[in-house]
Amino acid sequence: MHVFVTGAGGWLGSMIVEDLLNNGHQVSGLVRADEQAARLTAAGAQAVKGSLDDVEVLKQAAANADAVIHTAFNHDFSRFMENCEQDRRTIELLGDALAGSDRPLLVTSGLAGLAKGATEQDLPNPASPRKSEAAARALHARGIHAAAVRLPPSVHGIGDHGFLPILIRLAREKGISAWPGNVDNCWSGVHRRDAARVYRLALEQGVTERIYHAVAEESIPLRTIAETIGRNLGLPSDEREPEHFGWFAMMATADMTVSSEYTRRLLNWQPQEADLLTDLNHPAYYSL
Repeated sequence: MHVFVTGAGGWLGSMIVEDLLNNGHQVSGLVRADEQAARLTAAGAQAVKGSLDDVEVLKQAAANADAVIHTAFNHDFSRFMENCEQDRRTIELLGDALAGSDRPLLVTSGLAGLAKGATEQDLPNPASPRKSEAAARALHARGIHAAAVRLPPSVHGIGDHGFLPILIRLAREKGISAWPGNVDNCWSGVHRRDAARVYRLALEQGVTERIYHAVAEESIPLRTIAETIGRNLGLPSDEREPEHFGWFAMMATADMTVSSEYTRRLLNWQPQEADLLTDLNHPAYYSL
């Protein structure tokens, strides 16, 4: 099938493009930079130059595709609410382009606000500012074939520039690798190549569900993550109050552990890549 991927030059989007191409699919991908477009073309995909603000570009690309995967999101946390609204508008726009057909749209969501041990059947927290799932559900209610893939806080791998590097930088700045005291919280994780396979497998199976969990490591104590970082940096590790983490306190204190048993069974998906702690022990995580 021909799949249009937003964020095709990004951390996860580029892996989704690679996985789709390696499995015989055609891909067109939304990219902003010329160098991203060049890499996409060299890989055998079609580059679509533009951004999430280019309404007509998005409409045309989605209308020309057999399926759409939406991974693009602006991670400038100083504009988080605006970026969440942009994400909602984009999902609505992509859905409109697919209306009247059975062509699927897979959007990207997270685990923040879900109850500990949540399954694919649990609804997101309505108070969450990110409305990816709500937007997909609204489209589904209109008869549009939309669903969401939930990602853990760490989509890891060598070259990671997400939440693990934030904890590493914080440890360097503070001289201690800390976990939040009196919380006993856990995170979950997935290697980006394993996450990419969930999107493809869901498409190939016809997107029969409303929610998929691309979660390989379901529950890793943040204390264990902090101790691993401390050991690799040669720094002490200890608990600290939430204030220690500054603007990152909400994420650092969150408990984001869910079950992916249903997704694994449904898609016959078994993670194959390095787990989070194996990656976190790699020297490359500390070379920046």
